[in-house]
Order: sequence, then C-alpha cells, then structure tokens
Amino acid sequence: MALYVKKFGGTSVGSVDRIEAVADQLQAARESGDDVVVVVSAMSGETNRLIDLANQVMDDPDPREMDVLVSTGEQVTIALLSMALLKRGVDARSYTGGQVRITTDSSHTKARIQDIDEHNMRGDLDAGRVVVVAGFQGMDEEGHITTLGRGGSDTTAVALAAALKADECHIYTDVDGVYTTDPRIVDGARRLETITFEEMLEMASLGSKVLQIRSVEFAGKYNVPVRVLSSFREGPGTLITFDDEDDMEKPVVSGIAFNRDEAKLTVVGVADVPGCASRILKPVSDAGIEVDMIVQNVGSDNRTDFTFTVHRNDYRQSLELLENLGRDLDVQAVQGDEHIAKVSIVGVGMRSHAGVASRMFDALSAEGINIQMISTSEIKISVVINEKYLELAVRTLHSAFGLEEAEIREES
Repeated sequence: MALYVKKFGGTSVGSVDRIEAVADQLQAARESGDDVVVVVSAMSGETNRLIDLANQVMDDPDPREMDVLVSTGEQVTIALLSMALLKRGVDARSYTGGQVRITTDSSHTKARIQDIDEHNMRGDLDAGRVVVVAGFQGMDEEGHITTLGRGGSDTTAVALAAALKADECHIYTDVDGVYTTDPRIVDGARRLETITFEEMLEMASLGSKVLQIRSVEFAGKYNVPVRVLSSFREGPGTLITFDDEDDMEKPVVSGIAFNRDEAKLTVVGVADVPGCASRILKPVSDAGIEVDMIVQNVGSDNRTDFTFTVHRNDYRQSLELLENLGRDLDVQAVQGDEHIAKVSIVGVGMRSHAGVASRMFDALSAEGINIQMISTSEIKISVVINEKYLELAVRTLHSAFGLEEAEIREES
C-alpha cells in the first residue's frame, strides 16, 4: 500500500462536474488500497474574482485582510470535494491550512512554510479516510491566516508529502507532463519521462509555468519525488527526481525555456570605477525590483556601459530610477528596451559535454537572430534576443538539439 499526496489545480476543479470527476479518481485510488491526501486550489477564476472585489473596495488592499479573503476560495473546494467523496461512500474529511496546522511566517500574501503538524492527517489516514486539504494557505504563530502566493498550492502539496514521507507527490494540471518546450510553439515538442530537480528548477525559473518554483525547491530540499500528470487524460506524466550520476547516456539538453516578460536597461558611459555597479543597482534593489541578467562592458576612456534585465512590469519604474540616478553619476545616456525575450537551453548533460554553447550560437546565427546578452550556469545557457524572433529561436534550438526525437543522445 502506497501513500500519495495528490494536488488538483483550479482548472481540474473548475466546476461541479470536474470535482465529481476528481472524486471518481480518488475513489478508484482508495479502492486499489492507496492512502490519499488531496490538496486543492480554488475553482478556476475564483481567486481573481475575489481580488477584483477587494480592489473595488480599496485601491491598495490590506495584506492581512487580502489573505483572509482569498483563502476562502480553497475552502469552498475542499468542502465540495469532501461531499462528493462522502456521496460515493468514501470517508473523507476536509481541513483548511490552519486546521492542518501548516505554520508559516507572517509575510502576508507571500508567506513561507515553517512547520507542519501531520498528527491529525495520520490519524485520518489510519482510519481509512481521504484527507482533503486547502492549498495555498496556512497560519502564522499568532493565529492569522496567511497565503503562500500565486501557485502556492503546489508548495502545499510538496510540503505535506515531505511531512508525511509520501511515496510520491502527484501534481495534476491541464497538461500531461513536462515537455521539451511549449507544444503551442513547437509541434514536435515531446513529453519527458523524467527530469531532474535541477533541470526543473532552471526551467521554472526561466519561464516554464508547469510548476511553481518554490514547490520545486521544496521537493529538491526534502527529496520528494514529484510526478506531473493530466487531470483530463490518463498517462504516466513526468517524474521529477534525482540526478543519476551513473547514467552515462543523459541528454545533453533536456528542454528549451523562454520568457517574454523581460525588459532591458542600459546605462551608457558610466564612470568605470570600483563601486559603479553597486551605485546603479542599489536604488533598483531598494525599490524591491528583481534584477536578472547583468552585463558590464570592458571600459574605455575610463567609462563603461552597464546593462541588466528586469521583469517587464518593473521597466518603467526602473527606467525612472536610472534617469534620476544618471544625473548624479554623470552618465552619457540611459537606454531601455521593452521588446526583448529570453531563451534558454537546459540540461544536466551540459556539464560533461563541450561545444553546447557554440552549437546554440551557430543555430541562432544561421537564422539571422542576434544575441544581445548571454548568461550561463553549469546546466543552462540563456540568451536575450529581440522579442519578434522568440518563436523562431525556440523552434530552431529545439531542432538543433534533436529534442523532437524519441531518444536524445549526445553524438559520439
């Protein structure tokens, strides 16, 4: 008998019919002898509806009260799903995050899990019940309701799987696994049987939206095998697991990630002296703006150009900060570009194979795609390009690294 934590997202429980279908699936799991803990999101569109209500009442809603409000979406789902299970003769019990005793810090709307008391859940499992838990939420030490941020139900599921030492954590979505890239852009995109935590973490951070990045971090930290599955059709999905150092036939590149939500800023002709990078980035950091890629040119005539990227939503604020700063630093110009995109290749096999970067750059060059910035790590290479070439770049790299083939192996 195995213990599984199963998480169903908003589209998976988006209607009463969908909730009934999930209940059928859980009934079958119990009849096969498995113990099941279920984590659910709010019904599709419900969280946005609640946020819209708050914005109608208050321009800048209080974070504590926002958590009280948006956490009610999941409470509706857990009650309805438990009712559907009870109707089928499956003993079930629902819990909010606070009732399960998911303890978090007090950072409202973006809390982090500190501890989980699994005592009640274990008692229910021993009694043969299906435990239905509201995702995305917890409670701080003072008893205030907190939420974990967008996509937080994934993190809830992985955290519960870690606390209960579950055999696997199943994340049900509207796709049937993790693909080599977005199938909407590349017809030949292929579902991966397995992917390592390292690769999935890079894919999530670089734009892949299959899983929330914090849930992948949590799974890697606590060694929780995670399987991404479809709520709408059966299949093995994709298992996110540990890197097998003995596997000498790893694919060099496992996937292509991309992000359209990037913007680039350049400070032209800043004084090339120690501390210039810090002086440029400090006001940006103080404003709570995250910086991604950074490039500083080799200086000439005691001046240099300094370029970095931010999320496109932060572009206007960042540009204004730099223009104000530029007057104090005596720079020649501040330039910006909102029409860029980031494309990345990811694969643990890149550690042991040379020539991956040159193959990437050659493929893009052959299509006339100019590279504006480059960033690398052990298992990924990212480039910034003009946004209009994004889809062409993804298709080109997908083909160049043979990702559409049934088996991807490095050439001998």
